Amino acid sequence: MKAHNKESIGIAFAYTGVIVGAGFSTGQELLQFFTNFGLWSIPGVILTAIIVIFVGRQVSKVGYRLDTESYEVSLVNIFGNKLGTIIDYILIFFLYGLSVIMIAGAGSAFQDGFGIEPWLGSLIMTIAVFITLLLNFDNIMKALGSITPFLIVLVLIIAGYHIINPTIPFSEVNEYRQIDRTPTGLWWWDAITYAGLDMATVFSFLTIVGSGASSHKVARRGPLIGGIIIIVLMLLINVGMLVNLKESNEYSLPTLLLAEQIHPILGFCMAIIMMLVIYNTIVGLMYPFLTRFTKAYSKKYLMLLIVGLLFGYGLSFVGFVDLVNFFYPIFGYIGIVISIALFIRWIMNKFTKKKLV
Repeated sequence: MKAHNKESIGIAFAYTGVIVGAGFSTGQELLQFFTNFGLWSIPGVILTAIIVIFVGRQVSKVGYRLDTESYEVSLVNIFGNKLGTIIDYILIFFLYGLSVIMIAGAGSAFQDGFGIEPWLGSLIMTIAVFITLLLNFDNIMKALGSITPFLIVLVLIIAGYHIINPTIPFSEVNEYRQIDRTPTGLWWWDAITYAGLDMATVFSFLTIVGSGASSHKVARRGPLIGGIIIIVLMLLINVGMLVNLKESNEYSLPTLLLAEQIHPILGFCMAIIMMLVIYNTIVGLMYPFLTRFTKAYSKKYLMLLIVGLLFGYGLSFVGFVDLVNFFYPIFGYIGIVISIALFIRWIMNKFTKKKLV
């Protein structure tokens, strides 16, 4: 395989790992934003796909052109000094908040998958993240991308089985939907909000990854491949939950339920993959958070890492589902603002004489 193709795939897998962990590894996120709209969830996923693929490429390209290890520079370049700084602080706050949600999600995954108390599961995840964030960035990238191939295979098996063996006929899916459990009750707006959530989640990480790409082509291709993988996985998990919608709404981790319905061993494997993907996301979110305020691997970096993880572990006791309900829509709105700005930037570069970096 050519070096640039290998690099693009590496970026795609790391990108996928971060998004899947924050966006839909447990299934609870997709259930709230898509699946409970019934059949309307499918055009919702497609709408999200268009936004995620387009904006993801733009973020990576901006990172490559600015060649900076700090996403703050990208925000200032896009929005100007004042607004860029405001969005920077809002974004960094929610990056940390999302890390806390994922630590709580790890506790739920340990409990449902292995019968381990949530406090202990969250603690194990916190320790694993701490050790990983002491590694250099290249090794972090390898860790983030290594889980994605296994996730793809497992999702194909689980979704394929349930599509072939549904508990609810596809024609009756809408009878079991619970629109009151969605953020706004509007499928198209929740799809846009979810895309914004994905972009807000990955903006800082993808900016850093884009700046380290060996060429503009790699910076564009990596997020494109990753975006396609993400959307295929979303569609498969969504359809799998649609044909099991009644049971999915009764379980905090629907994807784990789908796996266990096939075979306990598959449920065990899914629990492991789920925790690894959640681990991916926490690492992918915490690294930009830490390097925003400190120099990587310095004493201040270590101190902030320790304090941030300990405080986040404490906050995780609020509960996974409650945290998702509160944080995700707000975080999505931040991503929408960033996405609109990147779209305007693309228009100006593509169709006007005023070219932006």
